[in-house]
Amino acid sequence: MNNQIAIVWFALDLRLGDNPALRRAVETGSAIVPVFVWAPEEEAPWPPGAASRWWLHQSLSALEAALNKLGSRLIVRRGPAAEALLRVAAESGAKAIFWNRRYEPAVLARDQKLERCLREHLDVAVCPGNVLFEPGAIRNSQGGPFQVFTPFWRACLSQPEPEEPSKAPAQIESPAEWPDSLAISDLRLEPEIDWATGFRETWRPGELGAGKQLERFLAGAHESYAAGRNRPDHPGTSRLSPHLHFGEISARQVWHGVRHATTRSDEAEAYLRELVWREFAYHLLYQFPKTPREPLRPEFRHFPWRRNAKAFEAWSRGKTGYPMVDAGMRELWHTGWMHNRVRMIVASFLVKHLLIPWQEGAAWFWDTLVDADLANNTMGWQWTAGCGADAAPFFRIFNPITQGEQFDPDGAYIRRWLPELRALPNTWICKPWLAPPLVLAAADVALGETYPRPIVEHDSARRSALAALDVMKTSSERPPKNK
Repeated sequence: MNNQIAIVWFALDLRLGDNPALRRAVETGSAIVPVFVWAPEEEAPWPPGAASRWWLHQSLSALEAALNKLGSRLIVRRGPAAEALLRVAAESGAKAIFWNRRYEPAVLARDQKLERCLREHLDVAVCPGNVLFEPGAIRNSQGGPFQVFTPFWRACLSQPEPEEPSKAPAQIESPAEWPDSLAISDLRLEPEIDWATGFRETWRPGELGAGKQLERFLAGAHESYAAGRNRPDHPGTSRLSPHLHFGEISARQVWHGVRHATTRSDEAEAYLRELVWREFAYHLLYQFPKTPREPLRPEFRHFPWRRNAKAFEAWSRGKTGYPMVDAGMRELWHTGWMHNRVRMIVASFLVKHLLIPWQEGAAWFWDTLVDADLANNTMGWQWTAGCGADAAPFFRIFNPITQGEQFDPDGAYIRRWLPELRALPNTWICKPWLAPPLVLAAADVALGETYPRPIVEHDSARRSALAALDVMKTSSERPPKNK
């Protein structure tokens, strides 16, 4: 048995295949001590939300089972991370530690301090994280960060193709003696009151589940992705986002999986652009670490947002009276996920119809999404609010009626998540308040009772949003007062 012992810290990439830290540690010939450390306080102000904690419990359980099949174990500890890892090293006799890099600002700062601390006691190897290109590596001709996606996409395509993913190790050598470990259940990641029934019906967290989900996507959906990705009533998206966030599958595995599944580059390009959009989000977060709280475009600091707890509650509970918005929020509540087109619709409604700050929507998504990812959540909300990189202009205000009619033309998505409207004809499914009384009665819909009336009127809300935009422009152009 090899006398060398190394720790592999599974900081977030909860997989065995194409895991740079695990691969490098195994290549040294060392016995491996796999470790997970629960230290949410070190990720503040963005520790994992409730839905993410539920997923994390399942994903850790799947990782533990995969390691057990190879005769290994997962050592679970509570933080602080530096103390926990040094204790495991002392208890196991490990002389080296390997982990994959993360890019959230608080975690990045923590890990930089941690690396300096651990180097006083161990050999440290920090490996690339779950991205195709390291954040900061893709720069424009002036050497600065891209803030428009299309040139960023072209720059990525000009780089060497991402490496082919590596396979999971066939075996992992174990140490002669194992350190003690908490049970995953000791972390209390799952809710005490079980609200996750819909999650369990919808998802299979873990590396095997991620692989199966990729297989389903590659079985045909990727070939119609460009046409089908905007239809929430169709299974046209990959649904890989939570698996990618938790590192149960690598971006390289997805990239090459799509590449190898078709010989036509145009079929692959539509989805690969979305994978690089994810990269764009990580590059922006790395270059602009304050954007989870602050708009990238500084003039939006003057935007006259409103605080409206009653309207926010109606939005968050799917009771706005606009079926396409409400269906999305009900899907989120039940499954911890929402179709991307619908995310844009509900986000636009919050920030433009209700003029509620985008940060409040981002915080709600952070707590309720199983794929809550700081880079993508931040960019998505800033894109919708018009205050981020390559953002939709604020004056582009989605009409939730026409959006529903265009992207859910048969009303199947709305009927699935709003069963109280199931009997309404297609003509009225996106605008029940305009339906004739006899039609509502025949469908057993009582506005204000079985389904709410709209909390705002679209045209009026649109005028208010444009007026607020004018106020922002005036305020941002006004010179500062002398002090």
